[in-house]
Order: sequence, then structure tokens, then C-alpha cells
Amino acid sequence: MNGTPLGPDEVESLARAAHEGQTDKAGRPYAEHLAAVAEGVRARGGDDEQIAAAWLHDAVEDGALSEEWLESAALTERTKAVVRAVTKRAGEEPGEYARRILATPGALLVKEADLAHNADPARLAVLDETTRKRLTEKYARMRALLGLGQAGPGAERAEA
Repeated sequence: MNGTPLGPDEVESLARAAHEGQTDKAGRPYAEHLAAVAEGVRARGGDDEQIAAAWLHDAVEDGALSEEWLESAALTERTKAVVRAVTKRAGEEPGEYARRILATPGALLVKEADLAHNADPARLAVLDETTRKRLTEKYARMRALLGLGQAGPGAERAEA
């Protein structure tokens, strides 16, 4: 990286632009998910590098930005490493994915915030039952592989 890394506001703007027009499974603007994950990282004590990675956590995986872009981006090496760690690869086994996240400093916090928002009962409630069940099980399996336990933020609200 040459020069000063992009600041949090610049990374947010870049991520919002990269995902412009994309929606989540519930039909909501994808940027809402990115903002929730970034806020989740912030609320969990994450630093600016992790918050930047939160904004970009799905960019390469979803094809919004390329790996080549990431390589040359004005981001810290740690931010790039976290983005790479949380980017699922085609055909990758969940255990391999979890091991990479656990081996990358700062990545677990970003993935925890991502899973928490993905598993938010209010977000899942708008999906059909089959999809809701499949995703709930998928997120619980990943939480277990990452050693995060069964319940995440959002689960408390569902039980309250």
C-alpha cells in the first residue's frame, strides 16, 4: 500500500457504492447489512481496521470488488487480511473456512458481527420457513466451528 490508508468514512462510501443496487435475501438494500456488521464490530470493541473490514467483508465474495482491487487498495495489510479471511471460497469446507478466520488476527470479531446480524430473528422472520430453518442451522454450525457458542446477539431478544 502506498500512502495513507482510507479512513472509515471513505471505506463506508466505497463499500456502499460497490454494493449499490444489491439486496439481501429479504429484499433490503445490502448496505443495511454492511452498516449493521460495521456497527456490530464497533459495539464489540473493534478498531478502525476491523470496522473497515466489516464494510468490505462481502465485497470480494459477492463480486462487488475484485481480489486484484483488494490487493492494490489503500487499506492496511491487516484490513486486507481480515477481508480475505472472511471471504468464502468456492467449494471450501466450513471447517477450513473457520480455521482461516481463527488464524487471522481480527477476523473472528468481524465474522461474529456478521453472523449476529445474519441470525437476527427480526431479519430471519421475513424469510420463508424453509430458508429460515436452513440459514438458522447454517449460522449455528458456523458459530460452533468458531467457538462462539449457540446464542449470539439477537438470540436474547428472541427469548425475552
